[in-house]
Amino acid sequence: MIDRKSNPNEWSTFLYELDDAKEHLETLIAQLNENGEISEEDFRIQLSHIYAHINRSWNIRNLKRDFDNYESSVLSIFPKDIEPL
Repeated sequence: MIDRKSNPNEWSTFLYELDDAKEHLETLIAQLNENGEISEEDFRIQLSHIYAHINRSWNIRNLKRDFDNYESSVLSIFPKDIEPL
């Protein structure tokens, strides 16, 4: 797994993905609390966006280089080496 000392740029990207997922989840929760409802389509879109950030954080945890936009979409797919609990 990458670390801040050996891979500072990759570490920054790794933390960005987790922080962005947290920010979007907090926004979703606030929206749900404020509105008291959400359409299934909006909920699906927002959760998909959150999952993409979380999936990328898992999928780049060992990546010791930058990645491009194409790779970003591949890295956003649910990991095959982890199972939900």
